[in-house]
Amino acid sequence: MNAPSAGLPQPRGVVLDTDGVLLDSAAVHAAAWKTAFDACLGERPPGRGRPAPFDADVDYRRFVDGRSRYDGAEAFLTARGIRLPPGEPGDPPGCGTVWAVAARKEAAFQDALAADPVVAFEDAAAALAALRSLHVPCAAVSASRHARALIAAAGLDVLLAAVVDGEDAARLGLAGKPDPALFLHAAGLLGIRADAAAVVEDALAGVRAARRGGFGLVAGLDRTSDGHGASLLRAEGADLVVPDLMSLVRNVWRQHG
Repeated sequence: MNAPSAGLPQPRGVVLDTDGVLLDSAAVHAAAWKTAFDACLGERPPGRGRPAPFDADVDYRRFVDGRSRYDGAEAFLTARGIRLPPGEPGDPPGCGTVWAVAARKEAAFQDALAADPVVAFEDAAAALAALRSLHVPCAAVSASRHARALIAAAGLDVLLAAVVDGEDAARLGLAGKPDPALFLHAAGLLGIRADAAAVVEDALAGVRAARRGGFGLVAGLDRTSDGHGASLLRAEGADLVVPDLMSLVRNVWRQHG
């Protein structure tokens, strides 16, 4: 774990990503994306030009983690040299438009939720409760339209001062990560300036967004057993990288306590 330097400010509020930070849902999203992408890649003509399958680890982190469904679908397809028409948000699941691919992912995600509900990480409630006891308000942010319901189902909503999800982003016209709009809106709901708040992210696009938004502390969270994502998070601008949320609470607030 990287210890924060003495020059880092004490955050007065915390904005946390949801998938992979609070909820053990990143793997479910990645698997749903693989179902959608690989089905569409399989429809491409065979031969030397057929794109490689979606990698649920590398490609998920690089192209879709932290982004809206449309942005993630477009980013990955573009990286594989596939240009599709945008389509419309109401397109049925398929492979003919970017929105259709996004809808295919949504259908796969819904099927996965029906089979195995998403749960919170064991440290999530403890960390949020510890921050509340320190009078540090917290907000959860996600590009997913499911986030608010999943957070409530996991029992974390009572520990949060605000939630900003994909529904809010669509209603308010907030751009997705790596744009900082979601984080800045969440900080505003907490009544805290960005430079006085911390962001906790496991996604590269999220760390990039937090850095662009001018947040006072950008904390990367790498829950992998071998810590292989830590260097990537630091390269995007994370001030420190921790393996779990309680490590962050102990390290940052103890430094100032």
